[in-house]
Order: sequence, then structure tokens, then C-alpha cells
Amino acid sequence: MNQSDFLKVVLPFKDKVFRLAKRLLVSTEEAEDATQELYFKLWRNREKLSNYKNVEAFAMTMTKNYCYDRLKSKQASNLTLVHSNYKEKDTSLEKKVEHNDSVNQVHQLIEKLPEQQKIIIQLRDIEQYDFDEICKMVDMKPTAVRVALSRARKTIREELIKKHNYGVS
Repeated sequence: MNQSDFLKVVLPFKDKVFRLAKRLLVSTEEAEDATQELYFKLWRNREKLSNYKNVEAFAMTMTKNYCYDRLKSKQASNLTLVHSNYKEKDTSLEKKVEHNDSVNQVHQLIEKLPEQQKIIIQLRDIEQYDFDEICKMVDMKPTAVRVALSRARKTIREELIKKHNYGVS
């Protein structure tokens, strides 16, 4: 496999790899390093890529595993999440602050989820993967993935309702 063939195969999902790494590692710099490391590993093993039915799912699984290894070794829990890709035009400052606050609350709630639910909600609701692809990536049965996703969404919904109804009789 030459360089142009390799790029045609792996470039379409580069942003998804980065977003998953960012979700798991929180730090933009760590996520960039993880993405670069993943692409280096893929390049080194480029001849074997044709053996995989879905290179994107394989790359996402590699990203997840790499990020877990980084978190175990570095204990990067002191880094903070900064959400900077939400932009909207022609809204009042109050609305912008409200939207940013809501997005930050959802991100904080996602971070509090169990690791498995966190990954599944990232892959399904943010990355828009199909259930079949998610099942392969996390090595779970479709029913288990659906249950974990449902529980994660329910937890987030309940926590948001609690926050919004606080002090309201």
C-alpha cells in the first residue's frame, strides 16, 4: 500500500479519532498526540490494513485502547475539559452563556458516567456510529450496547432535570 492509498483509507475518519481521544483524555494536546501515535501505528502496519473489513472501526478500537493505556500510565485526571467547537451567530450574550453552560453541564455529566457508558455515548451520539460498528469496537453484544446507551442517556437526562428543577416546587 503506497502513501496515497493509505491516506484515502485513513484520512476520512481522522477527526473522529481525535474526538474520541479528546473525550477520553480530555486534553487537546494529549488527544493530538494519541491521534498522531495511532496514525503512526497504522502506517507501520499499512500492509495488514487490507485484512480488516472496517479499518475505521479498527482505528477507533486502537484509539480507545491507546487512550486507556495513557490514562493508566499518566493519571491525567487533573486536566480540565474545554469545549470550544460550539459556535452560533446572531444570538444574545445571555443565550450564548446559557448554551455554553448547558453544553458544559452535559460534558460534565458524561465524564461522571461509568467508562463503558462514556465510550458508548461518545461513539453513538457524538460520532454517529451505527450500533453494529460500536459492538465491534467495544466487543459487546448489540443488546448490551443499547442498554448501556439507554442508561447513560437516562442518567444524563435525570441529572439535567434535577439541576433545572432545583428550588422549583
